[in-house]
Amino acid sequence: MPPQPDAIGKPVYRPFLFWFGFGALIWITFLLYAGGFTTSIRAGMAFLDWPLSNGSINPEGWLQNEDMLAEHSHRLLGAVMGLLSIALCGAAFALSSSKSVRKLGIALVILVVTQGILGGLRVKLDTLNLNIDHNLYAQSFAVAHATLAQIFLCSLVAFAVVTSRSWIERNAGFEKTPRANVATWGKIACITIILQLIVGAVMRHSYAGFAITSFPYSHPDGYWIPPAFDFRVAIHFAHRVGGLVVTGALLGFVTLIFKDSASRRAIGKSAIALVALLGMQIYLGALTIWTVRNPHVATFHMLNGAFLLSICWMMTLRSLKFRGEASVLSGEALQTDAKLGELANPTHA
Repeated sequence: MPPQPDAIGKPVYRPFLFWFGFGALIWITFLLYAGGFTTSIRAGMAFLDWPLSNGSINPEGWLQNEDMLAEHSHRLLGAVMGLLSIALCGAAFALSSSKSVRKLGIALVILVVTQGILGGLRVKLDTLNLNIDHNLYAQSFAVAHATLAQIFLCSLVAFAVVTSRSWIERNAGFEKTPRANVATWGKIACITIILQLIVGAVMRHSYAGFAITSFPYSHPDGYWIPPAFDFRVAIHFAHRVGGLVVTGALLGFVTLIFKDSASRRAIGKSAIALVALLGMQIYLGALTIWTVRNPHVATFHMLNGAFLLSICWMMTLRSLKFRGEASVLSGEALQTDAKLGELANPTHA
């Protein structure tokens, strides 16, 4: 049987559960990089079969061929991530009395299985396997695969956050209730980052990362808006405009944090890290163009975007946690006052 909550009904901090989740976050960093690099060098179809690679889990020559190395490493890292997710779910049921942690464990398993299926469909429905004159099916599943990876990352971040000591024992680091608009802006910022990552995935899988060859201008002659559009130019330009929207949302979020004393003390350092990651993201985006889409630079640009989402989501969760608890405690206090009032005035019962 799982351990029971403590005397006042709250879940108990389990260090193993937190560090296990944190370790899984480190692992997914390598997985995301492998997936991004595979896309950057267009090696997603290094093997035409799935889930095996050339019919084997150790295909011949895969360590000597860059495309095969990138794709098969991504598959192996993904398989281990699946096993880690199952283990996290099992540990949540074995060690945690919190329903939210158990539900997150189940969600991780469902998401990682779905993610694997999407990756497989991206291979199976590629034009090289279907022998058709377009690759819309494979590209659609590739974008879905990339998007779900970010959702899975957010779920893994949530797992680590809600099993942390600060979440369970220290009100997520807050000494008093933050302003409601801090959490609201955090959610807005997270949504804008996710939408931007989706646009970025469409751009990458449409091979439109170099559709516009200059930066910051959208044309070598100094135009801010491209003088001519096709799909690839449009999705690339949309990604640049999305970057401006994300920048505005994140700066608005950080500004509200530093205006609110409770938020500044609790997540002020994270806000500084968020701004640093934002600056790095802009630089990496520019460097991708300036280096004529160097695959490592393009991959780090994608990975840094995932880091941005992770930090922003963690900060938002922490601000939401305290407000939720404050509401519950306020409601309990009102009920207690009402009961005491009834005891003090039995004639009104």
